[in-house]
Amino acid sequence: MQVAIQDLRALCLKALKHQGYTNQESATILDILLYAQLRGNNQGVVKLIGKGIPKRPDAGTITVIKETAVSALLDGGKNFGMIVSKKATDIAITKAKNQGLSIVGTRNAYLSTGAIGYYAREIAQAGYIGFVFAGSQPTVAPHGSSQALFGTNPLAIGLPTRPEPVVLDMATAAMAYYGLIEAKTAGKPIPGDIAYDAAGAPTRDPAKAMEGAIKGFGGHKGSGLGFMVTALTGPLVGAMFGDRTAQGNGGSLLLAIDPNLLADPRTFQKDMVTLVAKMKEAKKLPGVSEVYIPGERGNQLTNKHLAAGKIEIEDRLYQELAQAAKGPGPRK
Repeated sequence: MQVAIQDLRALCLKALKHQGYTNQESATILDILLYAQLRGNNQGVVKLIGKGIPKRPDAGTITVIKETAVSALLDGGKNFGMIVSKKATDIAITKAKNQGLSIVGTRNAYLSTGAIGYYAREIAQAGYIGFVFAGSQPTVAPHGSSQALFGTNPLAIGLPTRPEPVVLDMATAAMAYYGLIEAKTAGKPIPGDIAYDAAGAPTRDPAKAMEGAIKGFGGHKGSGLGFMVTALTGPLVGAMFGDRTAQGNGGSLLLAIDPNLLADPRTFQKDMVTLVAKMKEAKKLPGVSEVYIPGERGNQLTNKHLAAGKIEIEDRLYQELAQAAKGPGPRK
């Protein structure tokens, strides 16, 4: 069904307030959710249905527990992952402005960081190269195994370019976990070669995959990347890894780098524009209408939705969002 973006925003804000967030926290989370939704990314408003993303009653203050001029380690105080990562992004940008580069780690964050391309884009829009890595509860099996040991472990890289940043945002899993939730909500199967059930057998049932494990993308190469993201967002920052029952100690790692530390500031932007143009002008294979740079299709979809002022939402997803907006207890 087609829904006005303004109406979707209002519905989601109601759902978030019922889950215990302040107005400022709700606005931050909604900004990140809609960034994903408008791009067709499965890290969007689907997070608000079912059990939702309730604020933990023991959530405290986000604190800096270790710091230098170029680095900071944040204790998220069991606050929601998007709120913690947004604060880490702001700190990374500030330190990069002062020092030319920065590295910020987070731990003790609760649940999802959302579409991490959001944070990489924020860094790139400030004029810096952004690297973002996010860990999560184990849902992905290493290559050659059916046991869930890694998270879907996305990574994102943002480059400051004109007219807008180029942002790569990808999970190291064959499908993001919320892709399983979307498929389950819509009553649709998943591809037959991306997941195992609890017994280790291949499955197309998203519910069974949620009890088993997702594969890494690209065989051993995706599995290798998944391991590295786990190391950077677990042992390095003191966050969880490898424990499927663990909650409330999610970790992430963000870097912001001034390109002028290496590049000639007079030519970097010009060369980036040239690189993008060369890719767009590359000889196309038969049946290919356009060669896309990273994030371009998401940008196009966002612009299309914003221009129309509306977006298509799965009927069942919208119905469950409407229920979440009514809050807990008896509903009419």
